[in-house]
Amino acid sequence: MSARVVCFGELLLRLSAPGREKLLQSPQLEVRVGGAEANVGVSLARFGHRVDMVSTVADNALGEAVVGELRRHGVGTSAVRHVPGRMGLYFLAPGAIHRPAEVLYDRAGSAFALAAEEAYDWPALLAGADWLHLSGITPALGANTAAAALAAARAARAAGVKVSFDGNFRPKLWEAWEGDARAILRGLMAEADVLFADHRDMGVVLGGQYAQAEPLQRVEAAAADAFAAFPHLQWLACTLRSPRNVDHHALAGVLVGRSSGTALAPQEEVGPIVDRIGGGDAFAAGVLHGLARGWEPERTIRFGLAAGCLKHSVPGDFNLVSEADVEALVGEGRYDVKR
Repeated sequence: MSARVVCFGELLLRLSAPGREKLLQSPQLEVRVGGAEANVGVSLARFGHRVDMVSTVADNALGEAVVGELRRHGVGTSAVRHVPGRMGLYFLAPGAIHRPAEVLYDRAGSAFALAAEEAYDWPALLAGADWLHLSGITPALGANTAAAALAAARAARAAGVKVSFDGNFRPKLWEAWEGDARAILRGLMAEADVLFADHRDMGVVLGGQYAQAEPLQRVEAAAADAFAAFPHLQWLACTLRSPRNVDHHALAGVLVGRSSGTALAPQEEVGPIVDRIGGGDAFAAGVLHGLARGWEPERTIRFGLAAGCLKHSVPGDFNLVSEADVEALVGEGRYDVKR
């Protein structure tokens, strides 16, 4: 069973230092396409779902290149607006061993950030959709995008379209315009059926203090608070990440259901990491895939974790793997050479 999914968010150009260099250590940058919601959309399209992107890009060669890259991976782009302006950028200095990666945003005043709430006809854009996927990055960009994200979520709720929301709290973006992160994120979470968030996200939004001894206990306590605060919410999912160093992490997955309890995906060692950007989006796409397919919670969270782990092996923001690739990691003989 495939679903029609609408993703709303900014499409970005990522400019990275080559290899493991620091930014401009040598005078060159590698360019890739990304964006949290687009990352989820590309994964879902590769898993066999019909995905449409709603966004606004610059009406120039950069905007055309970004939209063309989405089409190349099977994502519909007819709802992407092209207007005069600039593309949002981010710069990445990849980390290594004990030196963490660093991201520098250059998104202020982009075509997407300046687009008015009224630019999007949500009843028309959501017609025939099963899911709407949003993230907390969109409202963090400014008052226009915050209003547009809330309008999208409320229109989806009114139309019976399920809402998936990834908290993706970015304090630097919120601080740039002094936005009320707690109130705006709370409004978006109130419309969500599925929430990708952990105890830290819920602490920001609900003000709770989660001092339990074990990470899983903190997540379950945060989920209980989320279910109490948001009546529409049915699922909360997150990863439990334990960094060994920049190049080696351990990941586990948690899916908490309002009526089904907690399902766990056991910890996986991940490393040496090729590229961790987009790993959380790959995890979210894997969980959404399982929910759309109607799988049981344990199978869903195992698939989600495997998708997230595989992303760490793929350069760029997009997780360029198929459902079969992910299922192979979940199953036996997963490291055998494919012949």
